Amino acid sequence: MSRSSSALAQAGGALLCLLAISCGGGGGTSSSSSGGSGPPPPTGANVAAVAVSAGPNAQAALNTLYTTVTVCVPGTSTCQTIDNIQVDTGSYGLRLLSQVLKITLPVAQLNGSSLLECTTFVDGYSWGPIALVDLTVGGEKAASLPAQLIGDARFATVPADCQNAGNPTQEDTVAQFGANGLLGIGPFAQDCGQACASMPQTASYYTCTSATSCIASAVPLASQVTNPITLFARDNNGVIVELPSVSNSGAPGVTGSLVFGIDTESNNQLGSKTVLAVGSSSSSSPMPGNLFTTFMSASNESFIDSGSNGLYFTDSSLQTCPSPNTAFYCPASVESFTATMQGATGTSATVSFSIGNLDAVLMSDPTFIAIPDLGGTLSLAGTFDWGLPFFYGRGVAYAIEGASTNAGTGPFVAF
Repeated sequence: MSRSSSALAQAGGALLCLLAISCGGGGGTSSSSSGGSGPPPPTGANVAAVAVSAGPNAQAALNTLYTTVTVCVPGTSTCQTIDNIQVDTGSYGLRLLSQVLKITLPVAQLNGSSLLECTTFVDGYSWGPIALVDLTVGGEKAASLPAQLIGDARFATVPADCQNAGNPTQEDTVAQFGANGLLGIGPFAQDCGQACASMPQTASYYTCTSATSCIASAVPLASQVTNPITLFARDNNGVIVELPSVSNSGAPGVTGSLVFGIDTESNNQLGSKTVLAVGSSSSSSPMPGNLFTTFMSASNESFIDSGSNGLYFTDSSLQTCPSPNTAFYCPASVESFTATMQGATGTSATVSFSIGNLDAVLMSDPTFIAIPDLGGTLSLAGTFDWGLPFFYGRGVAYAIEGASTNAGTGPFVAF
């Protein structure tokens, strides 16, 4: 789904919200009916349940993966469990919508000033302070995790360069954001990294002496919004996202698992998965977190992203949907394709996929929100975005940069 401005620099991602379904609505908890097939879910302290479900909005977004987390004031028993947290392998760190918080989390300080962040997406931006939280997800815990509190009323004034960095749509409420928060678990440790540690970056981190007086600032790595996996006591070298397969007709939802760690427990072995290295934090081609996808003889920067709700690429021969869904494909019948992924070190894998008619699925059964052949044209120029449909029927692993596994050192993806 969402990628921060720094993650865009690292991984080139996008927030792609289904136009056919409103992204607005109220709060609440939605359940998911399993519509997929596959082996029994793994068990263990390193496992967290996930679900493709209707989420917190009154109208459901499609192919959106959620989990539940518990956050606490650090070192205390003042805690809150929050559902409908979107799982995003294309970004880094925990972000919570302030309107759902019932506990008060103190704002982090840097050099005597409050620390805030501008998080930019393809379709808008979010603004809010950084706070330290003790996070529990599944049976894993990350203590004193720097996290962003989006839409915090204590800091309602947004710097002009944050508003003007990209799409000017502000996404600081649950209705606008489409989730109660975001859990970014991609293959890097921080959401910006050395670039923000070395010097101030436009539309990234700020120090504020008051609610209205903020300046762009460099921020040490330890104070940046951090991938929580890296702070786990064990199982801290990566994650495997496991979802069952779904028929092309769709399903009202599916349930799956986040399995933390790679080759650290009996339930997170890579086995025979194909391992593709992705660009490192210093890579320029492919960009950090990316690999290449060759499709219809064209090579594209590419990423595998649970936060995108479809497969996004350019194919002028595919019929698009009528208004209001013109950014999505609606072929007369299901179309089958192959593409070749190539990792940063040259290893490749051929992947088969299909694209169906979005409008036909919605008309057939409007309760179906897990759609494995959803595709669209909202990719960034020269990119191929392997969104959540890629995950159905697979276990997709992400090894964090610099972390060791039996298959080598991250960053890499494996499936």
